[in-house]
Amino acid sequence: MSSQTPSSGPVPASSGGERHKPRVAVVFGGRSSEHAISVVTAGAVLRAIDREKYDVLPIGITADGRWALTADEPERMAIANRELPSVERLAESGEGSVVLPVDPGNREVVYSEPGSVPKALGDVDVVFPMLHGPYGEDGTLQGLLELSGVPYVGAGVLASAVGMDKEYMKRVFVSFGLPVGPYEVIRPREWQQEPSAARRRIVEFAAEHGWPLFVKPARAGSSIGITKVEDPADLDEAIEEARRHDPKVIVEALLRGREIECGVLEYEDGPRASLPAEIPPVSSHSFYDFEAKYIDSAAGIVPAPLTEEQTRRVQELAVAAFEAASCEGLVRADFFLLDSGEFVINEINTMPGFTPISMYPRMWQESGVSYPELVDRLLQAALRRSTGLR
Repeated sequence: MSSQTPSSGPVPASSGGERHKPRVAVVFGGRSSEHAISVVTAGAVLRAIDREKYDVLPIGITADGRWALTADEPERMAIANRELPSVERLAESGEGSVVLPVDPGNREVVYSEPGSVPKALGDVDVVFPMLHGPYGEDGTLQGLLELSGVPYVGAGVLASAVGMDKEYMKRVFVSFGLPVGPYEVIRPREWQQEPSAARRRIVEFAAEHGWPLFVKPARAGSSIGITKVEDPADLDEAIEEARRHDPKVIVEALLRGREIECGVLEYEDGPRASLPAEIPPVSSHSFYDFEAKYIDSAAGIVPAPLTEEQTRRVQELAVAAFEAASCEGLVRADFFLLDSGEFVINEINTMPGFTPISMYPRMWQESGVSYPELVDRLLQAALRRSTGLR
């Protein structure tokens, strides 16, 4: 298909020059432990996309990795009665699969079922990858889309990989002079071959920085697999819990202070920061864990009650983190405001939670960008970009 400017939309080769609306494939679900949250997020985006401006093709990835054609029914994609949704419940066929050609000259998506002739679903102009965690937010899907020559929303391969791996994210930040908290990493081979040495190293780390420690999967999100460890006797169990989600584990010291978040959105003239938000302590949870975020709907404070100088500083750091990791599209940057008054960056999320009540859209809502406008801005930015080196 021949390309046009985003305002006019692409022109399919078979149309004889007649313009049509850009076609958006909303891809969600996936193989990570954040599968359900991805489904919830995609449902919100499907509700918000302007159907007069875009055609939409929902594609779900099952927990075992099959790309499935799903119904465009966002009302079935929400958390209901504390029950999490899944792609398997939304798929229109139990056996059929969607295939995206790895051919930059062909953007036609095909649907096939065993024993049936493959069915062409038409060209896709842009992908909105609403996936969280490994096999979607970590550069793997972005690499596939680069090979396919299909523009997509959000960070590229490198930034996605850096944003997913908490160890290398911190290493990048340190190299750019951004402040990070103390941490240690337990690699798979070390835990398998020398667990006592790894355990001793972590106990020495705690002796220097104090208990409790936070033991996390190095490449997971939504606070899944995280344990707050108060005592050395509980360390092994916490490490094994993290390893259920990722063989590499990161251990972080407790940073005493306020949790502050800031959104970054890419405009044509560069990235801009939103008003920041604060995540207050949740009395019923020892930290801001999965249930506090998604089940019990702990609400953040937007905008955060900060001084003008503190707001300016956290916005500067958020944009600096976006640039340090070579991000594109959007980022949510998470910080601690220490009792000393210093901001320390905890992590970035290259595809943050994106429901209307999620912190990233709420921060932009308070900054003057509505949820539907935010979705549109991201799609238009993706349509402006080419794949490949840039």
